[in-house]
Amino acid sequence: MQELLGLLPAWTEALGFPVLGRLLLATILGAAIGLERELAGKAAGLRTNMLICVGAELLTEASILIAASFAAHDLIRADPGRIAAGIVTGIGFIGGGAILVARGSVVGLTTAATLWVVAAIGITVGVHAYVEAVGATVLVLIVLLLVGLLEGRVLKARAERTLRVVLTGPERGPEAIDELLRELGLRAEPLSMRRDPESAEYRYTISGAADRLSELLHRLAGTDGVRGVAIE
Repeated sequence: MQELLGLLPAWTEALGFPVLGRLLLATILGAAIGLERELAGKAAGLRTNMLICVGAELLTEASILIAASFAAHDLIRADPGRIAAGIVTGIGFIGGGAILVARGSVVGLTTAATLWVVAAIGITVGVHAYVEAVGATVLVLIVLLLVGLLEGRVLKARAERTLRVVLTGPERGPEAIDELLRELGLRAEPLSMRRDPESAEYRYTISGAADRLSELLHRLAGTDGVRGVAIE
């Protein structure tokens, strides 16, 4: 009976219980990042990130086991890093498919980078570096959530839009518009001007914070002589 109890650790190792625990950890870490991607409406969402993390972990485990199985043979040498290198190459193909170029704009770079990092986290779990894997997951979530939020606000403030103002009467000039733009601290460049017997239309390229743009519309709408105003 005691001999059977002594064999239990070997049997549990053979059944893969420690490996299953690492697979579960990889699933959780991949799900944490995948959930953020899913909520952000990205194509590579919850299931994709979970499967990539689990697959990278499992392939790393297999690589280590293969190398260990040949370690006793002097004539055969196995490199456990080869499969890990193959994982990086394979994720590169998947990430390349996530990148799209449309109308001169490149989209999907963050998704591709996220898939690459998720695979790296899976490899890290596979080599039993659990603290590093969890820490990397936390850092990735900080980048995607907090830095992404800050980046969105900054980009919105810097995004250029077109201000269109129509004044009644061709004799009216843009002095009041220019003064209001300076007062609100908005960056503006004259774009075009068009006059006819009944009105004058001025267009500007402007950029600034959303609340300043809203205040600009509100104040221009209440200005005498302004027939129409819009930000496109």
